[in-house]
Amino acid sequence: ILGMAGLVGSGRTELCRALIGAYPFKEKQVLLKGEEANFTHPSQAIEKGMGYLSEDRKKDGLFLDFNIQENIIISSLNRLLNKLYFVSQQKSRQQSQNYVERLHVKTPGINKIAGELSGGNQQKVIIARWLLTQSQLLIFDEPTRGIDVGAKLEIYNMLQELANLGMSIIVISSDLPEIIGISDRVLVMYQNEIVGNLTGRQINPEIIMQYASGGETNV
Repeated sequence: ILGMAGLVGSGRTELCRALIGAYPFKEKQVLLKGEEANFTHPSQAIEKGMGYLSEDRKKDGLFLDFNIQENIIISSLNRLLNKLYFVSQQKSRQQSQNYVERLHVKTPGINKIAGELSGGNQQKVIIARWLLTQSQLLIFDEPTRGIDVGAKLEIYNMLQELANLGMSIIVISSDLPEIIGISDRVLVMYQNEIVGNLTGRQINPEIIMQYASGGETNV
């Protein structure tokens, strides 16, 4: 799990949105599995197995008036077609129910409106959406913002499980204990530049904040 640390306005979100083609970049070189991946639109990134979970899930993540099933399948309709090239309701229900059970989404059923769920369960629905697309790299922007303590722990365990299964995970977070607790490596940004690349014992509050504030460090 790669953590992205830095103060608000340091450029973490902009950098990751540029990776998926959702933010303009004057010049960039992105390599995905050794191949050029300079995406100009998020749809290209999705096709290559990249997913992005926005920090504002209600504005940019969920379709609040849609039900859970509709929110989960919305990015994978081409995977759910029947022989007549219509979206199969049976496949849609089955896949949605599988992920609801796998991620322990607390809901009476997949027809419940997503906007009526708690913050933690809304986040799980978005994660289910990207898992259904069979993403190989997921970028989580502030994954536990507005989520209660119990749901946070579930999200952390889920991230670790996905990493253990071979998925690449990038986490942007302003919560320093969160970054330190879940990251195997941490990139620190300051004024739109990566100023620190930390591993092991270097991942501690003092060193991260020193880099994040533009100060000198002996690391």
